[in-house]
Amino acid sequence: MIDDLYSARILALAANMPHAGRLAAPHGTGERVAKLCGSRAVVDVTLDGAGQIETFAQEVKACALGQAAAGVLGQAVIGADVAEIRAARDAMIDMLKSGGDGPSGRFEGLRALKQVADYPARHASTLVAVEATLEAVEQAMARRAPDTRTSLAGAA
Repeated sequence: MIDDLYSARILALAANMPHAGRLAAPHGTGERVAKLCGSRAVVDVTLDGAGQIETFAQEVKACALGQAAAGVLGQAVIGADVAEIRAARDAMIDMLKSGGDGPSGRFEGLRALKQVADYPARHASTLVAVEATLEAVEQAMARRAPDTRTSLAGAA
């Protein structure tokens, strides 16, 4: 059973970690840790004027499953926006917990992790990079949003 989980495809994805490292001046940073196993992902992003990921870096210390997800993410993330990343995260959760098909579009490669659904203890480690990326992009978007409190106070 465990051999099915750590297939040659998963191991190949885990061995290829695009955009490894950290950015010097990120617009947003996200970090996630899987409490059960200690898998950890720290993601830095910068966004372009349209809110799409322009630069991306990830530091992932995780099992092969978490590294495989980070590998897929790193291959596809440049140009993605917050809605695409949120949809991929939601589709991953649905795939792992409810038998869904998994992400589509640019993040369809995450479907290679579908067999993780049978191992609930591995779900969190499989999601750390995706969730850290979503957090980083949301933080970057929040930093660039105008402060509505100031504009509302001036209108009073």
